[in-house]
Amino acid sequence: MEPLQSEYDVVVIGSGLAGLTGANQLGKWGRRVLLLEQHANFGGLATCFHRPNGHIFDVSLHGFPYGMKKCCRKYWNQKIADSIIQLPRIRLDNPQFDVTSTFEINDFSRLLTERFQASPEKVDQFFHCLKEIDFYLKGLELHSDTSLTTGQLLEEFFPGRPDIHRLLMEPITYANGSSPNEPAVTYGVVFGNFLNQGIFTFQGGTDNLLKEMRKELEKNRVQLKNQIRVEKILIRNGKVTGIIVGGQEIRCRAVLSNANLRKTITDLTGEEHFPTDYLDQVRSMRMSNSSCQVYLGIRKGEEIPDVGDVIFTSTLPHYDPEALCRSRELNSQSFSFYSPKIRPGHNRYTIVASSNALWEDWADLPEEEYRAEKQKLIQKTIANLEKYIPGVTDKIDHQEAATPRTLARYTGHEKGASFGTKFEGLKISQSLPKQIGGLFHTGSAGIIMSGWLGTVTYGVIAAHNLEIYLDSTQKSGEGGHRDD
Repeated sequence: MEPLQSEYDVVVIGSGLAGLTGANQLGKWGRRVLLLEQHANFGGLATCFHRPNGHIFDVSLHGFPYGMKKCCRKYWNQKIADSIIQLPRIRLDNPQFDVTSTFEINDFSRLLTERFQASPEKVDQFFHCLKEIDFYLKGLELHSDTSLTTGQLLEEFFPGRPDIHRLLMEPITYANGSSPNEPAVTYGVVFGNFLNQGIFTFQGGTDNLLKEMRKELEKNRVQLKNQIRVEKILIRNGKVTGIIVGGQEIRCRAVLSNANLRKTITDLTGEEHFPTDYLDQVRSMRMSNSSCQVYLGIRKGEEIPDVGDVIFTSTLPHYDPEALCRSRELNSQSFSFYSPKIRPGHNRYTIVASSNALWEDWADLPEEEYRAEKQKLIQKTIANLEKYIPGVTDKIDHQEAATPRTLARYTGHEKGASFGTKFEGLKISQSLPKQIGGLFHTGSAGIIMSGWLGTVTYGVIAAHNLEIYLDSTQKSGEGGHRDD
């Protein structure tokens, strides 16, 4: 590993997809960039892990919108973009309905009009409205009206139809924990994106994705270091001057943080550098919910039938976003199926079950009870899976579970938040450079509400704003460097 230099233009803290993409853009523009990751793996939650008997488990490869293909082609390379493939069979199974869709707008329109007998005119108007309220325009400017909630939006177009509300809302709650009480603009972004051309995934797994991304980063002369935890961001006269890592000071003109937003402000930077009104907003900012995962490996040589790419299943009689988070009761979860078509050359099957979860349901359990609850989570998951694949229990030779405590341990996210903050975090994240010169934040999937696509997009936007800052300080005679 090449040693750390004493000075860089930019230090990127954290290697989630936003941090990786932001670092790559800055490297392309000739900036000297150091990317630091506290974990052994790069990728944040977009990563994988290996287990005995040849199992490879992807942590969060389950699905993202078609726009990810365009973003990867534009901000990474064609090889990465070409590896993105569609997941054509998305199933929603609950006491109110059992439907399968490609999640494309035409197919969803068909479901609404034929299966749910909704007015074709209302369906067209609804999808047109989603496009109109997509507020992520150039520069991430906010739509002027954020008071309309998602629940009000659904009731406006489909009054008295809880089954349709469930169809349109429950997959999004599974995906990012949002509820009908969130601003409708957030729903417009995520549902509009996913309904564009369906749901996609990365063929080859996150290990191959990260391998290709590292090649691109190294080509752009970005220096990457893992298993290094940043201790402090240094501020002088209201501007970033460097970081402390391993007791060593590294000088830099700007920091791009892909760490938890509140941790970036209160821990890494320090409250003494911010005005009281800004800190009040930071303290009142809500974290998104967390999640549980159960990882199931199928024995070598065994196969499982094709029952779909992703199944959202629930035993709840009606859509209930709060109940969806009761992971210890496990009344709702999603199953993502990984067959050899997802990871060519690796002739194995794995299944990842996910459920929304609350930090407080897991945080304070005594160790013995915690381990027992994890085992119950695994057994309940396998029992639920038997409904779709009878006899699968006998084919499983590896099983383990992750909880909000697992996510907090490996990512450092407050309360194990899977998706960063709730909507109000966007304004706080965007205004961070106005508080401290040269301090930028990459947002999170929760802020953007479109998972991988959102993180990559915000990484690019943050890098662009950071580049403008570096150019402005160079013109004002504050130094700087750009490789030719």
